[in-house]
Amino acid sequence: MIAPGHSRAVLSAGANVGDPMAMLRLVPGGLADAGADIRVVDVSQVYATAPWGGVEQDDFLNITLIVEGERSPVDWLRLGAELETRAHRTREVRWGPRTLDVDVINVADADGVVRSDDPELTLPHPRAAQRAFVLVPWLEIEPDAELVTPDGPRRVAELATALPQAEQDGVRRIGPL
Repeated sequence: MIAPGHSRAVLSAGANVGDPMAMLRLVPGGLADAGADIRVVDVSQVYATAPWGGVEQDDFLNITLIVEGERSPVDWLRLGAELETRAHRTREVRWGPRTLDVDVINVADADGVVRSDDPELTLPHPRAAQRAFVLVPWLEIEPDAELVTPDGPRRVAELATALPQAEQDGVRRIGPL
């Protein structure tokens, strides 16, 4: 049960420029340092994946995190953006190479799963169900996870196995962060 004023968020982080492992390590530490109210519940192992979106670039390293705190969904988005700024992220090419990308995938509060059509933050993340690099690490740390899709709530395990086999096979576990 989530206390009023608190939320629980699923975040996905990826990096493929510079030292991607070091960039990913910034995320849990940076979130924990962002406020005494924030608790990093769990962090997946690191997974390597081919880039998504058709831009020629190096493979990404990815993690998924579950965090809780006295934060709104937009607060989680802003914290992710602050971490990207610390990693010197630039936004030059959509789905292009980046030092760090932190996406808010799902947020729940005392009223349940937060849904938002706001262009700044659409929740649940509109493409999460299509991305093995989000679903596979999420399953590692929350095997019973559900994601609200346009077809209603679906188990993340079902969404992951419904993806093309090549995409599932393209998510390779590297090891701990």
